[in-house]
Amino acid sequence: MKHLVRAVPVLASLNIAKTVAFYKDRLGFDKQGYTDENYTIVGRDDIELHFWKCDDKIHPENTSCYIHVEHIDALYKELQKADVIHPNGSLEDKPWGMREFAVLDADGNMIKFGTEL
Repeated sequence: MKHLVRAVPVLASLNIAKTVAFYKDRLGFDKQGYTDENYTIVGRDDIELHFWKCDDKIHPENTSCYIHVEHIDALYKELQKADVIHPNGSLEDKPWGMREFAVLDADGNMIKFGTEL
């Protein structure tokens, strides 16, 4: 019997309004759910991310999530233009069987995007 359906990362945000703007303007997240000054939900395609308000940058700077994607080369080109690629996160094939890249959001959360080779 299968119980687990999907996971939704809950990442730290130093400023909810700035986080929403970054994900919308720079990462193309075009869906917004519940939002107040302490919590928000944003989405793109079938992905949903939640953010909680924190006051210490240590949390986002030490947090990441992994998003499985399709058409990774096209997404990489899109996000390259937005100038959000992690300095050490260029698109490459990894020995663990994934083609992936990473971005940093405005607070320092690392978001990795990958597809199976």
